[in-house]
Amino acid sequence: MKIGIDIRETVNEKTGKGYYAFHLTKALLAIDTENEYFLYCDKEPADFGNHSNFEIKIIKSKGLFWHKKVLSDLYKEKIGVFLAPTSYIIPALHNPKKLKVLMTVHDLIAFLYPENHNKKAVLIEKLTLGVALKKVKKVLSVSENTKKDLIKKFGIKESLIDIIHNSASDSYGVIEEDQCEALREEKNLPKEFIFSVGTIEPRKNYTTLIEAYSKIKAHHPNVKLVIAGKKGWKSENVFKKISELDLKEDVIFLGYVTEEELAKIYNLATIFAYPSIYEGFGIPPLEAMKCGCPVITSNISSLPEVVNDAAILVDPVSVEDLKNALHQLLSDPAMQENLKEKGFAQCDKFSWEISARKLLAIINQI
Repeated sequence: MKIGIDIRETVNEKTGKGYYAFHLTKALLAIDTENEYFLYCDKEPADFGNHSNFEIKIIKSKGLFWHKKVLSDLYKEKIGVFLAPTSYIIPALHNPKKLKVLMTVHDLIAFLYPENHNKKAVLIEKLTLGVALKKVKKVLSVSENTKKDLIKKFGIKESLIDIIHNSASDSYGVIEEDQCEALREEKNLPKEFIFSVGTIEPRKNYTTLIEAYSKIKAHHPNVKLVIAGKKGWKSENVFKKISELDLKEDVIFLGYVTEEELAKIYNLATIFAYPSIYEGFGIPPLEAMKCGCPVITSNISSLPEVVNDAAILVDPVSVEDLKNALHQLLSDPAMQENLKEKGFAQCDKFSWEISARKLLAIINQI
């Protein structure tokens, strides 16, 4: 069978959806020697390894034109199944009589929290998702929570949806301290710090984290707050909050970091805080746990499903709740150790190979 995959989000500076597309595709190529894969992108892609079962297709175009050209090529190549891991446009445009499409839905933020999402993305998702859901063979949800949101919002049959979880990649794990020290020096990281990662945008809830941090600073004067992630929309509100609270010397922004750097930062961090307003899955808490870093995260959306009892759960809109959790965990080394051990056990439940094998079984069944 010929299988096409949209891999555009796997190039350059990847974020959550890009890592999902990259690691899931890479795992599929590693386990499947029967099918032939066509990987579609708009520029030179990431490295998917030395497998003989795939071909890269670089389609030089932008926006809607790229999708139309890819769709035309899918028909011409007589592709049997197309995987859309990050976009709803081809799923909305395709002819179901000519092509079978599997589409991943990561979250419904455009529908449930549009005020916390990029306006252009909200418009595109609202125009395409409903149409796509009526055409695709299967919807791949990254969590039980997103599956429930889909059924509630769109009234689709539960049998249309299969869960294909995210995971933390093999890049993450416990790294010897001496291997991390060079990065500590290079990034000017303090001895003790609270760490958070993700694009600087409203739904990541950095303003609440910064406010909570300001309230525990007097009790933990040597602990800094370190944030990694590129600037997204409305990021100026985060920097405004830092100025208001006079924390310019205490909050360190690293910008975008590579997967290799991120693994070392998790290992160096005292605790990891991820008070996101909404996540379809939320890979960073798993990554942190795999590196032995104790986690504080939100008690809503998919995050309790991801971390189970291996993290402290807080109300993400409550500064007081987050403040108390930060102070409690920083003050209690025994609790830190307990969460580390629980975290190792929890992240063992997820792997890209498990997800790829489940996806391959679905492909072979449709």
